[in-house]
Amino acid sequence: MKYTKRKKALVLLADGTIFYGKSIGKEGTAFGEVCFNTGATGYQEIFTDPSYYGQLMVTTNVHIGNYGAQKYEVESNSVKIAGLICRNFSFDYSRPRATESLQDFLEANNILAISDVDTRALVSYIRDNGAMNALISTDVDNIEGLKKQLAEIPDMNGLELASQVSTKEPYYFGNENAKYKISALDIGIKTNILRNLAKRDAYIKVFPYNSKFEDMEAFKPDGYFLSNGPGDPEPLKEAQEVAKEIIKRDLPLFGICLGHQVIALANGISTYKMHHGHRGINHPVKNLETGKGEITSQNHGFAINREETESHPDIEITHVHLNDHTVAGIKMKSKNCFSVQYHPEASPGPHDSSYLFDQFIENMSKN
Repeated sequence: MKYTKRKKALVLLADGTIFYGKSIGKEGTAFGEVCFNTGATGYQEIFTDPSYYGQLMVTTNVHIGNYGAQKYEVESNSVKIAGLICRNFSFDYSRPRATESLQDFLEANNILAISDVDTRALVSYIRDNGAMNALISTDVDNIEGLKKQLAEIPDMNGLELASQVSTKEPYYFGNENAKYKISALDIGIKTNILRNLAKRDAYIKVFPYNSKFEDMEAFKPDGYFLSNGPGDPEPLKEAQEVAKEIIKRDLPLFGICLGHQVIALANGISTYKMHHGHRGINHPVKNLETGKGEITSQNHGFAINREETESHPDIEITHVHLNDHTVAGIKMKSKNCFSVQYHPEASPGPHDSSYLFDQFIENMSKN
């Protein structure tokens, strides 16, 4: 194998802490909120998940790129992370199904990535000090200039990002002759959510983030869906109004992740920015209705207020995260509405929670 000398690169955190590494290939500077994902597989799905828009992704798995990339393992039409930080980057791959290297995939999407970073130390630092704005750069001799640029990047708290990843025009997914019709509000929807609904005999019309209830109602759906997505849920006033109208009319409603937070806000329950969030495919959740545990895929930096949820007269907590006891699922006692903070579509896995899509279909069939 031919040795290629790579350019030095760095990770600069908002508090001034620096971690050094090497450039994957593309040179320049990328900004975002630094976060980490503990998944041992599924990097391509992670990188294309709209919920990660505006974030610099640290992968805790040591080897990234070893199985290449291929066109079917994507959750949107492009890479959504702001940049990649990893330990060992594989420029070569060995999987027959792969159609290109991860390096080619990232460069085609104009994504800056750096490797040879002490990711164990970086992740430990984030866990201790919290998620914060950061940058990755190959401009290693311009530390003071980089600090000035980083200081101008807006904080994730209060930042509306759904408009940056939502579809511009409505579109359809699935078989138009399916038994059920669903109006889905795209505030950062993953493709595998649509696949899971479609394979349960549903035809989905996906609407832009700022659509009105009347727009979604005109499709004459059997149910409504609020998607996952990036950023702070609080600024999404239009989505909250849509949720309020659906709830008022007692129509079947299901929300995932950011959609879950929007439903909470529509019910007067506040949200807050977490210390460093939940991101990975091994998060333990307890279903309080069945008593069973679920291993779940999660990706969120905000959560809903548990005390306010417990004191709400019309909200019941259905799922709880077993690591920190945050609210992982709710349902309304008097309305046909439920939501979860995690990802039952789980691409890639685990699939313990896929029954939630069946529950949504059942709710529509009873309406």
